[in-house]
Amino acid sequence: MDRQKISAIAHGDHPIAAPLHDTSVDRLLTRALPRGDERVLDLGCGEAAWLVRAASGRPGVRGDGVDVSEAALTRGWSWVEEAGLSGRVDLHLADAAGFSAPEPYDLVMCVGATHAFGGLLPTLEAAGQKLAEGGSVLIGDGFWEREPGAATLEVGFSADEFADLATTVDRVTEAGWVPAYAHVSTLAEWDDYEWSWTGTLARWALDHPEDPDAKEAAAAAVQHRTEWLRGYRGTLGFVTMVLRRAE
Repeated sequence: MDRQKISAIAHGDHPIAAPLHDTSVDRLLTRALPRGDERVLDLGCGEAAWLVRAASGRPGVRGDGVDVSEAALTRGWSWVEEAGLSGRVDLHLADAAGFSAPEPYDLVMCVGATHAFGGLLPTLEAAGQKLAEGGSVLIGDGFWEREPGAATLEVGFSADEFADLATTVDRVTEAGWVPAYAHVSTLAEWDDYEWSWTGTLARWALDHPEDPDAKEAAAAAVQHRTEWLRGYRGTLGFVTMVLRRAE
């Protein structure tokens, strides 16, 4: 079963593809969009949930989203049209790292998709190249809540994949960025996200027994749930930051 199809199904009940409750998303966007008329770019936009939330209720906001998943963008277009944002939000099937636009953006977002650029700092460098003067970056990435043990490493993480929160912020500031706001996802947000991811995929498999991908979807839900509960729950954290360039 194609990994992009798995992801598209699994995020059906939690379109924000990160461990964040709706109130956290709204608070972050309020800080990142103070004027309400910004041009926004979402790198690795998935189903365009962040863009839809950014533009809804802010009639001056216009945005572009970029992702390599055709399935996610197809669902994203339906969200855009349902929200009445056609003409203000545009989605592009393209590699986020190679996307270029004729004008810079007031806000560049990349939440949970820094792997597309090779990590947090390379993502910030790429985002900065697309940022207008005085603009902000909204970026979300992992960090270690505690030192990863054998169980976490056995499910595919490496010890140097992330740092602790303080070191993560130090690296960001040393790269020339100033945190204007940030949100650290709570365990409740993580649990809601992971139960949604695994539960939605498992339910789809149960509801579509005739689909040739049903057994693989069910197995993927079990594997993910096991890796989360026995591997990284309480160890892997997630921080979403609103950053501006240092003067």
